[in-house]
Amino acid sequence: MGAVVSCVQSVFRTIGSVLMAIVNGVGSILQAIISGIVTFLDIIISFFTCGYCGGRRKRTGGTRRSHGTRTSRI
Repeated sequence: MGAVVSCVQSVFRTIGSVLMAIVNGVGSILQAIISGIVTFLDIIISFFTCGYCGGRRKRTGGTRRSHGTRTSRI
């Protein structure tokens, strides 16, 4: 009788693990889709605000500077 209960517990534990793996997979897929949409919108917004079209903001090197702040090389 104990073997049957152990087998049933093992089956339920396996079903629970499978369901959790499915939920985690769906969550990862949704997170990737949302991240892609946010990145796409960021590119479009940057383009319309002259981030990529060569307007006021030009990136030189690998640093970002805000307008109006100057740094010296001393």
